[in-house]
Amino acid sequence: MDFNSKWKEINASPKSVFLFLKDLRNLENLMPEQIIDFKAEENRCSFTIKGMTSLSLVIDEALEYQRIKLIPEGKSPFEFELIAHIKSSNDQAAVKISLNASLNPMLAMMAKRPLQNLVEIMAEKLSLQKF
Repeated sequence: MDFNSKWKEINASPKSVFLFLKDLRNLENLMPEQIIDFKAEENRCSFTIKGMTSLSLVIDEALEYQRIKLIPEGKSPFEFELIAHIKSSNDQAAVKISLNASLNPMLAMMAKRPLQNLVEIMAEKLSLQKF
C-alpha cells in the first residue's frame, strides 16, 4: 500500500534539502506529536509511536539531491520504506514524502489514515523549515 504527500515547495536548493534529510537527527523536527523518545545518529534513528510500537530506521539509499530512502532496522510490525523525493522547481526544491508498506488487510484498515497523515505532516513541516 502506498501513501504519498502532495509535492511541497521548499525555500531552499535541492542540495540543502538533501543534506538536511540525509542527517537523520533532523527528522525529529518533521515528526508528528505522537512520536516520542526520538533518538538519532547521522544515518539511523529510533522512536516510539505513542501507544503503538517502537521503530528504528536506517538510510538504505541516498541518491544525491534526488531521493533518500529509509527502511526499518530490526523488528518492525510490517515491512515498509519511507522515501523523500526531491526535485528542482524554479531554482528551489520541491519534496514529496512517500511510504510504501506491506500491510495485511486488517492492519491496512487501522493504519491507512495515520500513515497518510504521517507523510502529509512530514512534508508540511519540511516546507516550513529554515535552511
